[in-house]
Amino acid sequence: MKLEQITEPLLSWYEKNKRDLPWRREPTPYHVWVSEIMLQQTRVEAVKDYYRRFLAELPGTRDLAACPENKLLKLWEGLGYYNRVKNMQKAAKEIVEEYGGNIPPDYEKILALPGIGSYTAGAVSSIAFGLKKPAVDGNVLRVISRITENGEDILKQSVKRRVEQELEAVMPEDRPGAFNQSLMELGATVCIPNGMAKCDVCPVRHLCSARAHGTVLDYPKKAAKKQRRIEEKTVLLIQNGQEYAICKRPDKGLLAGLYEFPNMEGWLTQEEVLKAVEELKLMPLHIRAAGEAKHIFSHVEWHMKGYVVKVASTEEKKAGSLLFINKKESKGKYPIPSAFSAYRKYIEED
Repeated sequence: MKLEQITEPLLSWYEKNKRDLPWRREPTPYHVWVSEIMLQQTRVEAVKDYYRRFLAELPGTRDLAACPENKLLKLWEGLGYYNRVKNMQKAAKEIVEEYGGNIPPDYEKILALPGIGSYTAGAVSSIAFGLKKPAVDGNVLRVISRITENGEDILKQSVKRRVEQELEAVMPEDRPGAFNQSLMELGATVCIPNGMAKCDVCPVRHLCSARAHGTVLDYPKKAAKKQRRIEEKTVLLIQNGQEYAICKRPDKGLLAGLYEFPNMEGWLTQEEVLKAVEELKLMPLHIRAAGEAKHIFSHVEWHMKGYVVKVASTEEKKAGSLLFINKKESKGKYPIPSAFSAYRKYIEED
């Protein structure tokens, strides 16, 4: 099977079956860029509302470049992987300074921007500018590995580069964006992972080597992932009247610069929690369990146990590194990552 044989059936299928997604309605360079960054590690349905809200607040590159960091992180709250949006702002500032606020119609210049890899550069270049550049992500690698029955590890950069070269050679000059999106769409809706491939409705099933040999479930090949490290934490929901305490994380590292509920390594007993609160120069009045929760990052799992600790009223908004905020402030001003979603309800509920 020659890879160029997939082009026409894929494009024909895509035109008839593509999903109506907000970022496809007006695929400007900025819109494509924002959507592709949001869609990394995040489901399409979850992204739709974030995308609309983000564009309503920051409709262009200059708006993104000038946005205060707290507001930017608040707009991203719940999407996770906050470095994505921090790098977007760095790139936006560079676009304003170097290119007058317009994303350049040049693959190499787009690729050189902070936080942009070959996939995003290829998507923006092909969809927004009509440049013949591939956009190869996990979906596309899965599709191609099954069609070609290639057993190489798709997590290797050398394999990704080879697939990019092969696709660039066969993609149509006049419709590179549609070609890239057809492969993405096929991988997202038909040639899906975990044994759920819908081969009967695949437009290139007659060209697929894995289907012909009954080996679809064997592809793609990936090296075994390293086991995630488990960290136990005790989360303190310190209540001062109608306000709860938060603190800011360090400017570098995991969830850098975001706000969080104060927490401590290990699972503390109630007595240890009360002592820790007293060491913060606060007077605990009452303590109750707030349940257990788990959050999974790419390389670590947080296993958390929470406590609500009501303290003697203080009019001070700050206590050391702690900042007391109310419901309105938590929703509009201070970005608290989804890692603490199980405990955010305490500060957000009426």
